[in-house]
Amino acid sequence: MVRVHVESYGCSRNKADGEIMEAILLRAGYELAETPENADYVVVNTCAVKDPTEVKMVRRIRELLDSGKKVIVTGCLVHVNPDVIDSRVSGILGVKSIDRIAEAVEIAERGGKLISIEDWRERNPDKLELPRLWKPGVSFVVPISEGCLNACTYCATRFARGVLKSYKPELIVKWVKKALARGYKEIILSSEDTGCYGFDIGTNLAKLLDEITAIEGEFRVRVGMMNPNHVLKFLDELIEAYQDKKVYKFLHLPVQSGDNEVLRKMGRTYTVEEFEEIVKEFRKKVPGLNLNTDIIVGFPGESDEAFGNTVELVKRVRPDKINVSRYSARPGTIAARWKQIPGWKAKERSRLLHRLRLQIAHEINKTYVGRTVEVLVHGPGEKGGIKGRAFNYKEVILDSGGAGEFVKARVERATATYLLGSLE
Repeated sequence: MVRVHVESYGCSRNKADGEIMEAILLRAGYELAETPENADYVVVNTCAVKDPTEVKMVRRIRELLDSGKKVIVTGCLVHVNPDVIDSRVSGILGVKSIDRIAEAVEIAERGGKLISIEDWRERNPDKLELPRLWKPGVSFVVPISEGCLNACTYCATRFARGVLKSYKPELIVKWVKKALARGYKEIILSSEDTGCYGFDIGTNLAKLLDEITAIEGEFRVRVGMMNPNHVLKFLDELIEAYQDKKVYKFLHLPVQSGDNEVLRKMGRTYTVEEFEEIVKEFRKKVPGLNLNTDIIVGFPGESDEAFGNTVELVKRVRPDKINVSRYSARPGTIAARWKQIPGWKAKERSRLLHRLRLQIAHEINKTYVGRTVEVLVHGPGEKGGIKGRAFNYKEVILDSGGAGEFVKARVERATATYLLGSLE
């Protein structure tokens, strides 16, 4: 029996792709290995969003090959920079070809090599029509679309995922119902940009949320990242959908820069003022909002003044969490051709912003101490205790609790990254 292990890196969208491949392999009669050591083949489902991530992927592929494993490479790296993939691999599949994974193993077993890197114009299967492997746990990822409608000058992911393809609402609802019937309590709606969901099929994210929250049962929905330029088109409707108790009061709204000129160079079609307006409206009508944002420092042309504007924005808006990234040029992108900022300067800016974000996050989290919050228990934490998620998706570490339970917990301590509490 040929044994295959699937390793998925990067976003929750990639995690879902990995589970699709596992289900297809099982159906084809292959055995899934829990670890690479026990496998004949290892599928490395790659991420290529940043240069350091690409380096990590290349190193991992080489390690597996050097240890004698047969490797099949899938995911975004295949589209973004295929030249860095080791020639010894046994197969290469693009993100639109993951349904051919069993075929790739079969061809490799016969001594051949399947290379399928069709882009979204040539091949764009509806992944909700494909099987998924049901894994133990509280949380289940449901992809709602693939691709996006933006043209950011720094982004290479769009070369892999293509232009927006929204999945039919009835298919998404069907998968949510299936997951709930199997005991999952948390549904993660995933996409490259959930904000533009449905724009190609005459609907939107708010309408989808209404359909999902109408499903009977006690569960929570976490909405993935959404870009401000799309949210502006249906802001009131979206905020209304967020009123439902089943929707986590969690908003991942990437600003990327606090300077309008840098945003223009990035190809981000909104202003700092529009970002702040969305945040203001959400906070006014969604109490306890957990605001997450993304910021890129060291983008080509980011002056000291422009970076200062970003720092001032952070101080004004005070997000609960900021994902800070140092800009790294990606192959084939427009921004890669521009004059780059010295690495030491980008690192310095990153450190400053990182310190500021931790300070703000800690100050916000301390306001929860003494409060009682509802928590969905996930299970044992990575560093001890029992991990759960509060009503707004803040991480809470408890002293006890069973996975899948909704409990009331009193917050006793806070760090910059999580809350600590005990059951009431």
